[in-house]
Amino acid sequence: MTVLLRPQALVDFKPRAFQMLIDGRWMNGAESMITERKSPAHDTVVSHYHTATKADAERAIAAARNAFDKGPWPRMSGAERSNILLKAADLIASRAEDLAFLDCIESGKPISQARGEIAGAVDIWRYAAALGRDLHGESYNTLGEGTLGVVLREPIGVISIITPWNFPFLIVSQKLPFALAAGCTAVVKPSELTSGSTLVLGEILMEAGVPSGVVNIIVGTGPEVGAPMTTHGDVDMVSFTGSTAVGKLTMANAAQTLKKVSLELGGKNPQIVFPDANLEEFIDAAVFGAYFNAGECCNAGSRLIVHRSIAEDVVARIAELSKRVKVGDPLDPQTQVGAIITPEHLAKIDAYVRSATGNGAELAHGGAPLDLGSGQFMAPTVLSKVRPDMAVAREEVFGPVLSVLTFDSIENAIDIANSIDYGLSAGVWSRDMDTCLRIGRGVRAGTVWMNTFMDGACELPFGGYRQSGLGRELGRHSVEDYTETKTLNMHIGPRTAWWMPR
Repeated sequence: MTVLLRPQALVDFKPRAFQMLIDGRWMNGAESMITERKSPAHDTVVSHYHTATKADAERAIAAARNAFDKGPWPRMSGAERSNILLKAADLIASRAEDLAFLDCIESGKPISQARGEIAGAVDIWRYAAALGRDLHGESYNTLGEGTLGVVLREPIGVISIITPWNFPFLIVSQKLPFALAAGCTAVVKPSELTSGSTLVLGEILMEAGVPSGVVNIIVGTGPEVGAPMTTHGDVDMVSFTGSTAVGKLTMANAAQTLKKVSLELGGKNPQIVFPDANLEEFIDAAVFGAYFNAGECCNAGSRLIVHRSIAEDVVARIAELSKRVKVGDPLDPQTQVGAIITPEHLAKIDAYVRSATGNGAELAHGGAPLDLGSGQFMAPTVLSKVRPDMAVAREEVFGPVLSVLTFDSIENAIDIANSIDYGLSAGVWSRDMDTCLRIGRGVRAGTVWMNTFMDGACELPFGGYRQSGLGRELGRHSVEDYTETKTLNMHIGPRTAWWMPR
């Protein structure tokens, strides 16, 4: 039986009240509307937000535009911007517990995991600060004696940054520091479900010395606030993380003014395991990959593609380990799987499982929501005998649900892995590196892990193929994504006239 940790009441807890940050000032929304956020684990109101309207979005865009066109930030040296970002990283580290607590109670993620995410974000901010000093163009002195070419990298301008609810602080940290390092200004819209830590980041950036108007943070819905952020003529680029469906809408909106777009979207990520793999390590990685962040993760290893000869043993061992997974109160440091973000999302996850079992899949473990007295929780679930054509094997469930499929050959495994619309990440398990490399070359995904899963480093680019998105985050080229290139073609000496008198 899965270990259950019942949520404890938030004794003497007072909800946090937040305003929005526009042009260096904290202010109410134009219509003074308030959004309440309840903890998905405790059924307690934990945050109040001033909800932005289209008018607020336009004010924030205007502030970012003015800060870019007339303010000091784009005109600072790389070293000056880098020093401010390093100070921000130090301040994030000093407020790590506050940030982790906000992400925990608003998203339902385990507090131990949230602490790890904040630590990872600090590392990213420091890495971005270093890249900001190294951003440079090119020169060409090989074009002939009369020509010198210089290619500049200039900040692209105003960036609209739209982030999801599943990794509130980590994902904004995969975007904003790189945009700032390049010299851009930004309007940031976190999810209205988990905005607290991003608004605290606004406090941190002001304290670190980021000038007014460079970073503006507003809370609101996609139709009301996201739409102007993706269509407005004063926005030069959109960086969005979220569902593929909303990503397509974002791209269509941005196309009206031909903005640059960076999209990190959905995934249905396979782990392919061969009979010669270290099964003990694989079983642990399979359970981690499926249940990390309650499966509410674009990188979740939600598809196991297992060689037919070991499938029965693998399913039994995964089901056995799943019984030991601790589900419950996100504030308990022992919790491994926390709450599901909303009741509606829990119902969606449950519907996927019921559809699969109704179409021939078998439950090896879990399979139903859990009643812990408050909040919404889903049992870690293992489905065997899943066919590639089933919805649970093709669509992003975004919950702690693991689908097990089987294969007979390397070619068969690659075909199954590539048979869906997504291509974010994948894993392969084999002691034979030739096998790993064949899978790594054959699977169409932005990241392929070999004999591990969901490892990461900010030096490595992250992003997907096909409907998993456009562009890459992290890595040393991430700052360059927020720039335009400009060619300076310089002529030396007298120029030959086109029209010569005869």
